[in-house]
Amino acid sequence: MKGSIYTIFYSAVLAVVCALLLTSANAFTRPHIEANKAAERMRNILEVLEVPGVEKAGSKELTQIYEEKVSEKQYGTLNVYETADGAVAVPFAGPGLWGQVKGFLALESDKKTILGVTFYEQEETPGLGGEIGAQWFRDQFRGKSLRGKDGKPGILIVRDGNAAPNGVDAISGATMTCDKVQAMLNEVIGTIVKELGHDVQ
Repeated sequence: MKGSIYTIFYSAVLAVVCALLLTSANAFTRPHIEANKAAERMRNILEVLEVPGVEKAGSKELTQIYEEKVSEKQYGTLNVYETADGAVAVPFAGPGLWGQVKGFLALESDKKTILGVTFYEQEETPGLGGEIGAQWFRDQFRGKSLRGKDGKPGILIVRDGNAAPNGVDAISGATMTCDKVQAMLNEVIGTIVKELGHDVQ
């Protein structure tokens, strides 16, 4: 009986100590984790807007470049990150095949031509849907129109889609991921056209 009480007491004390250690570690590392997330977000915004000097910049340099080169603006319900020459980056997010996908869609100053796209958070299958983060896939968006030949807003991610003014080639074997990325991009494009419609014709 005495042995059982000792075991229970020891286990309880050990659990409390472990919980305190984990809580302390979490409190200590949280600011660093949040700072790293903020730096990664800034890096993606700067890169998709093609702001120079970002590649080898540390967190401090990134913050300085970001504050000098990018301003945050609101157009109706649309949050954008804008450079002095009028290029904008618009955040988007949506469900992928295995988890949340987040990124930025950048537009040239005419607000109707795609400057670039980046995905800073995704959990798609490596070698398949995970290729949305690959440079070869993202490069296809550059110079594409927000509208198709019929004038309707939206992007197409389909097989042999690169020939269309608003199309890019889909990733082989990753149809579901491509469909989901197309849907989330078209949702943000719809908002862009709604809020910046006078510019996006």
